[in-house]
Amino acid sequence: MSDKDKKNEPNETEIEKVDGTDVEVEETKKEDDEYEKVCFICHRPESTAGKMIELPNNISVCSDCMQKSFDAMSNGQIDYSQLMNMPGVQVFNMADMEQQNIPKQQKIKKKKEGEDKKPLIDIREIPAPHRIKASLDEYVVGQEYAKKVMSVGVYNHYKRVATDTMDDIEIEKSNMLMIGPTGSGKTYLVKTLARLLDVPLAITDATSLTEAGYIGDDIESVVSKLLAAADNDVEKAEQGIIFIDEIDKIAKKKNTSQRDVSGESVQQGMLKLLEGSDVEVPVGANSKNAMVPLTTVNTRNILFICGGAFPDLEGIIKERLTKQSSIGFGADLKDKYDHDKTILEKVTVEDLRNFGMIPEFIGRLPIIFTLRGLDQDMLVKILKEPKNAILKQYQKLLALDEVKLDFDEGALQAIAGKAMEKDTGARALRAIIEEFMLDIMYEIPKDDNIGEVTITKEYIEGTGGPVIMLRGQEAMRLR
Repeated sequence: MSDKDKKNEPNETEIEKVDGTDVEVEETKKEDDEYEKVCFICHRPESTAGKMIELPNNISVCSDCMQKSFDAMSNGQIDYSQLMNMPGVQVFNMADMEQQNIPKQQKIKKKKEGEDKKPLIDIREIPAPHRIKASLDEYVVGQEYAKKVMSVGVYNHYKRVATDTMDDIEIEKSNMLMIGPTGSGKTYLVKTLARLLDVPLAITDATSLTEAGYIGDDIESVVSKLLAAADNDVEKAEQGIIFIDEIDKIAKKKNTSQRDVSGESVQQGMLKLLEGSDVEVPVGANSKNAMVPLTTVNTRNILFICGGAFPDLEGIIKERLTKQSSIGFGADLKDKYDHDKTILEKVTVEDLRNFGMIPEFIGRLPIIFTLRGLDQDMLVKILKEPKNAILKQYQKLLALDEVKLDFDEGALQAIAGKAMEKDTGARALRAIIEEFMLDIMYEIPKDDNIGEVTITKEYIEGTGGPVIMLRGQEAMRLR
């Protein structure tokens, strides 16, 4: 080996000194290789702008921007060749420019070239509907019909994604619309489903969506959130699930002379998303602007699930059902449906149109199903039966302090009764328990002798207190 080669070769001690730094640099470089380069000037990604020109300090510029810069210099009135000799003029050095600082959430993962697009779920590994429902049963109490419909719908959807266009028969997409009162478990069902299937999920709210050009989130922002959930991997995002909550808030406004930018216009803008098309979406932002990269996402294999409480829909259904003549022996009583708890299950497309949803929008949501409001017995089951029930969470928290927590059956009924009065479904349970558990969670860590706490009906109703047993008393009782 020559002296020159020996000089250039790093010795072992130098490698040991910078070993940690080298590993860190290598990992950063490897991570950067997974993402597309973005133009420093126009912020377009490599897949849109084409091959990038590398400049010093990790700056990338697309050929279009570079050509425009050369054209501006050559066609301008200034002779740049004379600037070098002009007094007081300093020509900047490209290496002195700050490193291109594109946030990670705005970087797009590279598409793997030369490889067939693989489905997220293998067709042989798709769980059957009864298995999906059995998994949902572990977390969600009641709502048997809704769980059955969602299990079948998701099973068929991912079979469609897995087979894609393997034959001449193309399977249509089965988007869903779920209708149910607040706190009945609409969002929780979708979250549980996505966790079980291990697919990207975006949960968004329709209330912030507006027509393009107005203040608010663009319609394409719902796909941007899915892209972010898929770690900016376009291929992964194109097989995910989007849940749009509060969909009833974009109903067509009635008796208004103003432009309906957050109602009917949003429904019309969402038609292409629901149907399946290539849409340009901002990466890492809710609206398009010059400083945000854009990428193209195909929504053909994205499953859309829309949910809403539709608060005035019950009145529309009652009005339709009692439209018959009120004269004669065959007439229905006007108050026949006033106390019908299953009135939402009688919903039709005509009712949704009267509510303010346009026909084209409803037509792209072929699966329409309802969730029932929760009664007191269901609320008691929600408290104690699911895998991550609220009571089990508190029992685990106190178990970390080596204290056993129990709830009397009367206490559970009292908590459910208070939740029914609030009329906000299962959401009320957490608030009520937080209120009653506050003093217990505060006082118990003070005394190491406490071994067991039992929440009683009297404590919930404010006529008594919880039953507390010391560790010595507990041992005596066991003997």
